[in-house]
Amino acid sequence: MQYFSGRFKEKASDLILDFHSSIDFDKRLYRYDIMGSIAHARMLAHKEIIPAEDAKLIEKTLKEILREIEKGKIPFSREYEDIHMNIEKILTDRIGEPGKKLHTARSRNDQIAVDMKLFAKDEAMKVRSQLLDMMSLLTGLAKDHTETYMPGFTHLQKAQPVTFAHYLMAYAEMFRRDNLRIKNAFELLDACPLGSAALAGVTYPIDREYTAKLLGFECPNWNSLDGVSDRDYLVELMNAFALIMVHMSRLCEEIVIFTSNDYGYLELSDQFATGSSIMPQKKNPDAAELIRGKCGRVFGDLQSLLTTLKGIPLAYNKDLQEDKEVFFDALDTVKGCLLVLHGMLETMTVRKETMLAAASKGFMGATDVADYLTKKGMSFRDAYKLVGSMVTWCMDHGYTLDNLPLEEYKRFSKLFYHDIYKEIATETSVERRKSPGGPARKSVRKHIQFMEKFIRNAAPEIEGYKLNDIL
Repeated sequence: MQYFSGRFKEKASDLILDFHSSIDFDKRLYRYDIMGSIAHARMLAHKEIIPAEDAKLIEKTLKEILREIEKGKIPFSREYEDIHMNIEKILTDRIGEPGKKLHTARSRNDQIAVDMKLFAKDEAMKVRSQLLDMMSLLTGLAKDHTETYMPGFTHLQKAQPVTFAHYLMAYAEMFRRDNLRIKNAFELLDACPLGSAALAGVTYPIDREYTAKLLGFECPNWNSLDGVSDRDYLVELMNAFALIMVHMSRLCEEIVIFTSNDYGYLELSDQFATGSSIMPQKKNPDAAELIRGKCGRVFGDLQSLLTTLKGIPLAYNKDLQEDKEVFFDALDTVKGCLLVLHGMLETMTVRKETMLAAASKGFMGATDVADYLTKKGMSFRDAYKLVGSMVTWCMDHGYTLDNLPLEEYKRFSKLFYHDIYKEIATETSVERRKSPGGPARKSVRKHIQFMEKFIRNAAPEIEGYKLNDIL
């Protein structure tokens, strides 16, 4: 920061200016930087640290600068290193001496800390809104498919029948937890670092409660060393982003599988599929694959920030400049993927008949046969072993449990009667699983009602949120 300093005799080299400069990426913080500066100027006037007329001129000019930035009329310079110094330079060029008073009782260290927190709060709410949209979409689709039967899998092998509604609500539940994680991270970051200065506070009679309230924070942070060096909130948000990507990736993996020719449970809209450059018959789930692939960059962003933070002594160090690019990248990736996945799910076709046919194959009624015998008095372990031998015999002789003749059933156990066929029917198998959290219509509908209530309660908090309108 040689341009405001009297400490240096030589001008910084172009090499170090390029290496040091963060303006190419932190310029997206301009609005939050101006918000923090206006709050600080108002506080300085409120505490009579600078004249009220100077503070009013600073605020008026900063608002003019904001409008010009948003119209693309202000170019930023690498010579002034970052967004804070670019805006301060523009301010002082316009109003002279009063502009130089803005930095009284403030450091770039607490300035960037408050900028990043304001930005993170805004963006956290935007991601929560997208998650709520995803949950609403999945819940709406589930309501339409409480009687759409499909195989449930373990080890990617057919296990027991479920409904497509039950399947969709599993992902709705994952995204609900993601929403809560971001809410928790938001609450933990809601302390204002402005006033921490470089690391040890200031000697001026500042009012930190005043600026915290102006900027919409719950309170000021309690420790100035922590105030300028804390980036936990970015790690917590990026951890939530990484888990969102995990959940989207798992869903996209199954979309890839379920849209394949050998499964055919789902078909993607032409809007969210691509063709082959050489094979005219192909319809590829590239969007799902790309979301799956983008997990790696978000995981890498999180690991990068953790690695940067792990060895930094208190308080501020230049290493912390590395927090921005990785956070911006993780944020933009998650928001973009949520948008694409929402469109992909909203426009896909569900092949009910194909799912039902698949649910009728693969001996998925085996557990129901064992339960049938257990209810007739056989121990579950004996029933489990007997049904296992029945499955082996059926596979050797070309039968399934659905078409195995009753006399063959009775050859394995006299406990079998004609009602066994109803017991192992797909619909019966699903509907008998009424335990809370199970796939029966009654259980799924309760889950849907719970999710709808969660969405209704969360929506006003998210939609009604906005940073204090200091601008």
